Amino acid sequence: MGGPGDPPEGTPEGGPGGAEDEYRSVVFDESFVRAARLQESSAAERMAYHAPAVRRRPPLHRGLARQAVLLVLLIALAFGTAIYMGVRHPYGSAQARRTAEALRMTVIPLAPQGRVPGAADVERLFARSPAAHFETGAEGIPLPPSRSTAHFSDSQVVTALTTVKDYLVRSSLDPDVLAGREVRPARTLVDSGQLEQFDRSFGHPAADGRHAPTGWVVRIDPARARLADDRVRVFGTLKAGEADAATLEVFADHTFVYALRPAGAASDVPASLFTVRRELTFRFDRDDLRTRQVQLITAYVQAGPLACAEDASAYLRPLLAGQTARTGGPAGTDPYDTDSPAALCGTLAAGAQPKV
Repeated sequence: MGGPGDPPEGTPEGGPGGAEDEYRSVVFDESFVRAARLQESSAAERMAYHAPAVRRRPPLHRGLARQAVLLVLLIALAFGTAIYMGVRHPYGSAQARRTAEALRMTVIPLAPQGRVPGAADVERLFARSPAAHFETGAEGIPLPPSRSTAHFSDSQVVTALTTVKDYLVRSSLDPDVLAGREVRPARTLVDSGQLEQFDRSFGHPAADGRHAPTGWVVRIDPARARLADDRVRVFGTLKAGEADAATLEVFADHTFVYALRPAGAASDVPASLFTVRRELTFRFDRDDLRTRQVQLITAYVQAGPLACAEDASAYLRPLLAGQTARTGGPAGTDPYDTDSPAALCGTLAAGAQPKV
């Protein structure tokens, strides 16, 4: 017979060693019991209140409350970070940017020493001039080998150089800009801090060293001349360097040679060459590099053949084939007025003209 704790038939054959062994792996520790949703009522509770044998315990809210608090804190932290990053924008706000410097410009007419040479064959004019070896159009504005600087990467230097080239093409080669019909191609590349000066220059031209359209672009008086050939000859160089740790500077020195005929003239009328040399200094802060815009700081322009008596601030008014320069300079010139570059005039060397 089995013992008092054994079943009448004894321990089942092959069993795990009794009923106790069957539940030995199940352990109910104190925390598990306290967390149970169903709890047995005590004998006193069942007798006094006729309560059921078990009662449902109220759910625990403390854990959920902690999670809610943590979630709110995380949301607040994320929101605060977003605001901080908005204020600390990597490119800075418009107010934080340095004020763009005003363009200082000088436009010097070059008067011919005799009659302006001309020929009906434009190719002949170019072939017998110093522009014979010049490239045509944008090909005459090559980019130099780009190199990083102490504070600007190679890609930033390339961006500055290509933006300057784009400005030169739009302001010196665009037929609509040359004819005075458009300014927008060049204007879209000007830093917003200089737009007021740019617009005032074209709205109210003045020979004051600050507001001459011909300091911004090459602009030929359409009432006097037109292009005899769209293939403008160009030669020059670009150089890039640092103005300071926050500013890139690009210096452009280019000579543009245009073949012109009188406005409205037929194609068999003799054409002449008109030469414009532009020495321009551009500056870029990091925001200009991002938006691909320029700050044009200085413009030193020499153009001829022109008459010294002509005002070259609003338009360049070339002397054409067979014409000569009138004597005399600008009327009412004040030699003490340093902001009056119209008082300056040079002589166009004979070697600068084609041999016809």
